[in-house]
Amino acid sequence: MELYTPVLALALLAAGFAIFSVIMSSLVGPKRYNRAKLDSYECGIEPTPQPVGGGRFPVKYYITAMLFIVFDIEIIFLYPWAVHFDAMAFFGLIEMVLFIATVFVAYAYVWRRGGLEWD
Repeated sequence: MELYTPVLALALLAAGFAIFSVIMSSLVGPKRYNRAKLDSYECGIEPTPQPVGGGRFPVKYYITAMLFIVFDIEIIFLYPWAVHFDAMAFFGLIEMVLFIATVFVAYAYVWRRGGLEWD
């Protein structure tokens, strides 16, 4: 348990700082609200009216988001593998080849469906 004490202390310090920052900003920050501050941020452009419920988004946005998630998961899985490559030996190599093949199938699917093309 003593090995986790520094990690726990750092997590408590980070959580305490986050809570302290949110509370202090609400107490000390200015409270001058006006119409411009309450509007959505649109880079100075007048916002266009949206239908109730937010409207519909093209499926390409969701495919692109899923593609980014797949590659983020790949990086999270590759980093520990690279650090402990010697300890895992041949088993680790086979597991990584299977994982990369699965990611490649997802990438090929997105490419074939046109998820990487912006029109």
